[in-house]
Amino acid sequence: MYSYEGLLAQLDKTGRKKTDLTTELGLSSRTVAKIAKGEKLSARVMEKVADFLGAPAASLCREESDNALLQALRDEKEAGISGGIYHELQVRMTYNSNRMEGSTLTEAQTRMIFETNTVDAGDGVPVDDILETVHHFRAIDYVIDHAEEPLTEDLIKELHAILKRDTKDSTLPWFAVGEYKKRVNFVGGKKTASPDEVAGKMAALLAEYEELQDVRFRDIVAFHCAFERIRPFQDGNGRVGRLVALKECLRWNIVPFIIEDAKKAFYYRGLAKWDEEPGYLLDTCLDGQDTVRRLLADFAIL
Repeated sequence: MYSYEGLLAQLDKTGRKKTDLTTELGLSSRTVAKIAKGEKLSARVMEKVADFLGAPAASLCREESDNALLQALRDEKEAGISGGIYHELQVRMTYNSNRMEGSTLTEAQTRMIFETNTVDAGDGVPVDDILETVHHFRAIDYVIDHAEEPLTEDLIKELHAILKRDTKDSTLPWFAVGEYKKRVNFVGGKKTASPDEVAGKMAALLAEYEELQDVRFRDIVAFHCAFERIRPFQDGNGRVGRLVALKECLRWNIVPFIIEDAKKAFYYRGLAKWDEEPGYLLDTCLDGQDTVRRLLADFAIL
């Protein structure tokens, strides 16, 4: 759906009146009333009015998502609004996701970086912890901007590139930032997909997922688990995987989930036990979804 931005101003500029929309375009009085109130309009109506005024549709309107959370995130991001849902999602997801992977930053320090672009280092904080916090903020921005697009290998690789660029890892000749891993890696003593298997496994996983017509919460969790088992990147798989899950929840108008650092043991158990008991991971992610639901209630969204 589209909402008007400069439509009324363009009418004034051209000397047209709202009644012209009724008499010359045959729009109903109800549609004209919507224009006057700034309500959402269909793409067909906006294109018709734009052609009538001889102005690009983009100058008259903006596309709005039917997903209330996604639209709120985009609006607050664009306007630089502090203290809203965009602000809180950035801080809480970044803190918990990075902390699970060993970041030494506290939630207060994470919040300070987001709000002031400074940090109280205290006894000393690794530079990479700070860089990856800032990069995670930008990765969430990327997710918000591209939320409604299909999930592709290029999009996933770009998230990894955003997260890991300029870090110590990026200086290592064998560490492929924004590309699939080149060296075998183990997680919890278990071997993951070998470098020569990754491309094929990722292509198959994405093809199967994108064939789904009606994606549900369980589908996103299942994809996340499969992604984490492949572990396509040398490092950063957990954070990239959770960013992908955020994107897909926003894409399919599903409440996202935040895995809190305090509950990471349940999350890792769920990933390990998915084949025999998927309920472990589903319950943990549903708990993380409840965390976001409380935020949405606080901000009267949904």
